Amino acid sequence: MRRSACIAALAALLAGACGGPGFRLDAPPLPQAGPTLSPLPPIELGDQPIVDVVERVRPAVVNVRTEGGTGSGFIVDADGVVVTNFHVVRGATEIRVLTADGERLDARPIVADPNADLAVLKVEAGGLPTVPLGDSDALRLGETVVALGFALALEGGPSVTSGIVSAMGRSIEAQSGDVTETLEELIQTDAAINPGNSGGPLLDLAGRVVGINTAGVSASAAENIGFAIAINRARPIIERAIEDPEARLAYLGVSSRPVDALLASELDLPVDRGLYVTAVPDDGPAGVAGIQAGDVIVRMGGSDVADNDDLLAAILSHEPGETVDVEVVHPGGSRETFPVTLSVRPDIPLG
Repeated sequence: MRRSACIAALAALLAGACGGPGFRLDAPPLPQAGPTLSPLPPIELGDQPIVDVVERVRPAVVNVRTEGGTGSGFIVDADGVVVTNFHVVRGATEIRVLTADGERLDARPIVADPNADLAVLKVEAGGLPTVPLGDSDALRLGETVVALGFALALEGGPSVTSGIVSAMGRSIEAQSGDVTETLEELIQTDAAINPGNSGGPLLDLAGRVVGINTAGVSASAAENIGFAIAINRARPIIERAIEDPEARLAYLGVSSRPVDALLASELDLPVDRGLYVTAVPDDGPAGVAGIQAGDVIVRMGGSDVADNDDLLAAILSHEPGETVDVEVVHPGGSRETFPVTLSVRPDIPLG
């Protein structure tokens, strides 16, 4: 069962690694696919498994720098596809990636999911070291994990911390500048995650990325609590970016969060499942059609919608320009179906 939590102390940590308000998309994760990114063979663990993991993965961990701050990232494709956090590059006019061997590369964002604090960047390079993606659904409570990243922007390479999987499926509200995002399906860990770690990999002892470090809690609020995006939520958007960085995808134009029993009770919603619409750009397809914040999307194109994965699967089953029926439940309980003409997902602006 998902739990909503509001952790105010995240504001300072997230804000320290990002610039001001910038690009924003409604880009929930693409439909999940099975593991396909395996650029490295399995690690043969010795009597120091964490050391073995770090030695293998460290060359693929990068420092992501903008005029607003610094964060971390990791390379998932030898031709220059880099994964980081959305808040690390939010509002940036320039993005630069510093590799483990000291090479400085200009980067551009190619796709983003603000609802998951995920951004995928592209640098013009080849033959780069990579790290494989794992399966976050296979994680067990208490399993050992390792976090890498450029904590506190310290010189001398990434920091390494280790801990266990403390919980799965966490939801938090995180403040980045003047923007609040609800992050869901997070891994909670007691591996130390500090400002600058954002965007770095959380690894299992096979050397595979199982999460993307995204937020920590200050010692004044709690101890030994950090969060990471579950890689299975991020994997489809990463794989799509590798397959076709210039792909033009259909766009609905809503920000949303899944409805569960707790949210339905808190907001006195007339339904206990669906996607609660938190924001709708007036000039986006959904806004033009008449969908408003406070509505709950329950069906799209004849398919039930229970979470962001369902919605993205429905969106991506159509092409830009197609008209699709979207059924919503209004706050008063009445239902209405809107014909929505999908547009092309906007390019990601940098400022």
